[in-house]
Amino acid sequence: MSVQRDVDIQLPFEKPHPLQAAPLLRTLQAAGPVHRIRTAVGDEAWLVTGYEQVRSLLDDDRLGRSHPDPASAARTGESALFGGPVGDFTTEHTDHARMRALLQPHFSPKRMRALRPRVEALTARLLDELAEHGSPADLVEALALPLPIAVICELLGVPFEDRAQFRTWTRAAADVQDGARSQQGLADLFRYGQELVARKRREPGDDVISQLCATEGVSDGEAAAMGMFLLFAGHETTVVAIGMGAVLLLSNPAQWQALLADPDRIGSAVDEILRAQGTGGGGIPRYARTDLEIAGVTVRAGELVLLDTGSANHDGAVFPEPDRFDVSRRDAGHVTFGHGARYCIGAPLARIELQAVFSRLVPRFPEMRLAVGVDGLAVHTGTLTGGLREIPVTW
Repeated sequence: MSVQRDVDIQLPFEKPHPLQAAPLLRTLQAAGPVHRIRTAVGDEAWLVTGYEQVRSLLDDDRLGRSHPDPASAARTGESALFGGPVGDFTTEHTDHARMRALLQPHFSPKRMRALRPRVEALTARLLDELAEHGSPADLVEALALPLPIAVICELLGVPFEDRAQFRTWTRAAADVQDGARSQQGLADLFRYGQELVARKRREPGDDVISQLCATEGVSDGEAAAMGMFLLFAGHETTVVAIGMGAVLLLSNPAQWQALLADPDRIGSAVDEILRAQGTGGGGIPRYARTDLEIAGVTVRAGELVLLDTGSANHDGAVFPEPDRFDVSRRDAGHVTFGHGARYCIGAPLARIELQAVFSRLVPRFPEMRLAVGVDGLAVHTGTLTGGLREIPVTW
């Protein structure tokens, strides 16, 4: 297999259409599953685009998020959250296992089943307000943004009235271009988490942060950090998924009508949205903890490896006609939520929210359509999660 070694390929790749992969990325995929590239800040890295390789490496403990010499590690960008290595190299696996053990019970199947009716009620209320507002409207402001925020606020015990404040901080923390802004956003978010923890100590409730505070061995700093991590991860990515899912359906009227005609397709429709919404061109950062071989390519200890789940989800060897959006597609196991030991804890909650949205939006507004062409939709750039700035719709 040939590998690009002169490192003249640099992220981010030019992407002329919000629902289509960058042409250069498709060229790379056709050439093989592993590629030598430069990150947005000029550091060398390996970009892995093949489904088989990405899925396997997501659960490979030879890769991690930490680095033995963080100051010298390659970086993906300026974000304080994911721009470089995080955690202690010597204790990373133990620390990660402990964090999952603390958080997993709050996302158990039983807890999620109990939460589903509330998510459905919040969705119905937002759709009532959308109908009252009338056409035209912006689906981001009306639905994609407020629902995940309301759900995660209730789950964590975060005051909904603080949403504008913490939304500002999470967007700043996710900045991949301005390191100072990202650091300040993260600091503001953590300080807010500390204030919440102090409040929960005085007035505990039936919520995740209160329960973390009551857990033996969990410090206030840990409770604040985990709470704010969940606040960030629990709404930012779902906002994007709801928005992109809406556009995928609205720009494919036959698929909208298929879901309208057969509501039982909602499960496969949500998985197809999750698969199709990310077209690749970046990836989950990992650092090699030892020398290893990926598809015949030798990766040295300490090197940065980007696991491109979006590209993996569009691997034609696994997903026939990968660029075709099809709500009846039989899911072959997309890797949007990761795989194995690092599989996303919040995946069940995200699925509940997406199912609640699209099982109700389509029949409630069967004639809804985009008010602009897809190529006229503006995308957030310079942030970890991306997503659409607005989705003008009419009906």
